[in-house]
Amino acid sequence: MSVRVRRVYDPPEPQDGVRVLVDRLWPRGLSKDAARVDEWPKALTPSTELRRWYHAGEGSYEEFSRRYEAELAAPEAAELLDSIRELTRKGPVTLLTSAKTPEESHAAVLARLLQN
Repeated sequence: MSVRVRRVYDPPEPQDGVRVLVDRLWPRGLSKDAARVDEWPKALTPSTELRRWYHAGEGSYEEFSRRYEAELAAPEAAELLDSIRELTRKGPVTLLTSAKTPEESHAAVLARLLQN
């Protein structure tokens, strides 16, 4: 099971496998052709409220992770998480985000959950 997290602005690589955009909003200034996104499960992304709360600097990454994991327990998000988990059983999956620090983003939370 191989799950990577990369910035969507980085050029695609052959080892990316299935490229999954995990941001709710399409990345600014990036064409769909250049992004080469295979899946875009918007319901798997953090809620607008949680995203705004975290980006406003109101809480820690640990608290954000905890709240996001709680959101992922909702039926629609859990179903999408299971479908991405199924993709990881078939080959490599790359989670794409426009976050400037992907290692402290929702994509890192997803990667951790998918690898467990």
